[in-house]
Amino acid sequence: MTARVDKVVTSGVFSLDGEDFDVDNNIWLIGDDSEVLIVDAAHDAAPIVDAVDGRTVVGIVCTHGHNDHINAVGDLRDAVMAPVYLHPGDRMLWDAVYADVGPDRELADGDVLTVAGTRLQILGTPGHSPGSCCLYAPDLGVLFAGDTLFHGGPGATGRSYSDYDTIVESIASRLLSLPADTVVHTGHGDDTTIGAEAPSLEQWRASGT
Repeated sequence: MTARVDKVVTSGVFSLDGEDFDVDNNIWLIGDDSEVLIVDAAHDAAPIVDAVDGRTVVGIVCTHGHNDHINAVGDLRDAVMAPVYLHPGDRMLWDAVYADVGPDRELADGDVLTVAGTRLQILGTPGHSPGSCCLYAPDLGVLFAGDTLFHGGPGATGRSYSDYDTIVESIASRLLSLPADTVVHTGHGDDTTIGAEAPSLEQWRASGT
């Protein structure tokens, strides 16, 4: 059976630099009827557990450490008994939410995770945060981009630990070389494709913000 992708949307607050923002987050589940991998754990564990529907969870992968992508990790990890993955570059963001307990495993560029016979390649894409990562599933033709690439351009870089030039070069070097028809599943909002975003690269570079 080919792995499928399911989506859960939860709502809550993103907090950084002393400011709060109401946000809707996309959580992605990749798997089959037996096992599943979860990408991000935002706001409320209950609907994510419902979507797991009794399957074995092989891991909970955090695309980055902003609170709105990890603030349901504690409850979700307890509910599904699965390891949590995070790039160590975002440990300071993690520690702001979970001061007394760390993630279970470190993500690194080039890692490969497997679920339901499907390989997901970890692509290090710093910029939105130092440890931001994307997951690419070539067999499915999809990229789970976290907050690195959206419908309309790069993720935000106006907060601490972020850098605009870095995120643009991460997108250019790591993502835009993927097949144009690759579907980009984002951390917020609508899907896009690599082909839809690639023509704007020079515009992004020129804008510098």
